[in-house]
Amino acid sequence: MSNIATTNNLTTIDSKKPTTKQELIAANVKLLIERLEDGHSEALTNYLTAMSRFHNYSFGNVLEIARQMPTATRVAGFWTWKNLGRSVKAGARGIRILGPIVGVRRKKDSEAEKDITTQNERVILGFRNLYVFDISQTEGVDLPSLHEVSGDPGKNIAHLIAFLKGKGIAVTYTDRIAPALGTSYGGRIALLPGQSKAEEFATLVHETAHELLHQTERRTAITRTIREMEAEAIAFAVGKAVGLVNESASADYIHLYQGNASLLAESLEVVQQASSLILSALEPVVTEEGTRSFEEAA
Repeated sequence: MSNIATTNNLTTIDSKKPTTKQELIAANVKLLIERLEDGHSEALTNYLTAMSRFHNYSFGNVLEIARQMPTATRVAGFWTWKNLGRSVKAGARGIRILGPIVGVRRKKDSEAEKDITTQNERVILGFRNLYVFDISQTEGVDLPSLHEVSGDPGKNIAHLIAFLKGKGIAVTYTDRIAPALGTSYGGRIALLPGQSKAEEFATLVHETAHELLHQTERRTAITRTIREMEAEAIAFAVGKAVGLVNESASADYIHLYQGNASLLAESLEVVQQASSLILSALEPVVTEEGTRSFEEAA
């Protein structure tokens, strides 16, 4: 039986059915394809925007947040909001995500004797429903913003170049690549000088995406058009996260999959993973007591 249900002319996922990561992703990707085929191109934009805001969450949970509340900007559990001095408003409907059920596996005595500090290890036994709430569903003390929203990437260009240097990828500037704004050579990125800071950052993220995704065996597994669209999607998500306005993001590459949900899911997941890696390099992880625990592992 399908996990997709129709209620009041709105397509939704039966929240009682997807109980594993695979089921959750499959149901959301199927819904995404259906909405795009019906002309709702904002469905992909909503997902990429959620990706920019929740890069510490898993692929499946980002899909869930984007589907249930596209306008969400910052989510946490009921008691986490309490600890932060805010309360969930009466009647607020939680956003369902999957969280792991964590158990402890005791090591064999022979293994434990080798290292007494790690006698036991935590393992994921399964998944359960968790509910988080967006900050708009709460009230209380004001919280500091996660980053300044502006059209200037600020120090993020330097941070990204440092990240690339740590991976052995050099960044150079040369007019010889004109009219291209940037190129990726596998271990080296060249940028066209004279771009605005916003354009330079977006170009650098785009070429970083190629270095992370498309200088491996994946390069021969997908078309050049899909490679470019994946890099653009990553540039959109990362740019959105640091406050840049980017109207060039396109949902066109979705249609290149001709309804093949598994290929689409693979493409979106690598986009999410690469965006998460880049965003983690740009800013320190925001830690709040109890916020992350194992929720993001689902």
